[in-house]
Amino acid sequence: MTLSASAAKRINAILAKEGGAAFLRVAVEGGGCSGFSYKFDFADAANPDDVVIERDGANVLIDEMSLEFLHGAEIDFSTELIGAAFRINNPNATAGCGCGTSFSV
Repeated sequence: MTLSASAAKRINAILAKEGGAAFLRVAVEGGGCSGFSYKFDFADAANPDDVVIERDGANVLIDEMSLEFLHGAEIDFSTELIGAAFRINNPNATAGCGCGTSFSV
């Protein structure tokens, strides 16, 4: 799992505004249109089973179970005419839906 430079920059900006949160947490949960969905949250500290991904001072936590679904993936942040959002480029996803947060393996 890696972070793009634009994702790291945006994570640092968000965490600076959050005041207190030290990490962005990314998890995979059951549900969504295609079977699994990505969940983004803030965390003050890492859990014992978390893997920490770091780039340019930005720290992302991923639990061991979610990491299995995210092996080789990249978290990116893109700004387009219709809005700005984090995107996960996941080579393990065999299908996804239009919302961009739901996938199947």
